[in-house]
Amino acid sequence: MGSAWLTMSEDAPMPGYVCLVSRVHAVELHDLSEAQAAAFMSDARQVARALSVATGAVKLNYEIHGNTLPHLHMHFFPRYPGDPFEGGAIEPRRVQQPVYAPGQFSDIRTRLLAALRSGRSFRTDGIGGA
Repeated sequence: MGSAWLTMSEDAPMPGYVCLVSRVHAVELHDLSEAQAAAFMSDARQVARALSVATGAVKLNYEIHGNTLPHLHMHFFPRYPGDPFEGGAIEPRRVQQPVYAPGQFSDIRTRLLAALRSGRSFRTDGIGGA
């Protein structure tokens, strides 16, 4: 990523959840210069495409808050049929851990990295819910 770091952890609210963190310190998106904001959104678009390919999600939800960490970052929540939040908002505090089946985190991470490196728009069979 040119403007940001991408983080991913097994301690996640949904399979495939990632967070894009700006390399430039800013609290709000509008605190970035036009070029910095365009680069951040370009990285967000690249992550969204790769995450969709890697997970087979039917929808991605995006969130930017900054309430507890005053540094620009964007959350990506892949959505799946039958996920615990189907038809509503994602409430990470309600998530029961773990959300990954054995080996699933590594598989999604490998697919995501491959999709980011290649930039290809191929589809997987998806991973379904946890």
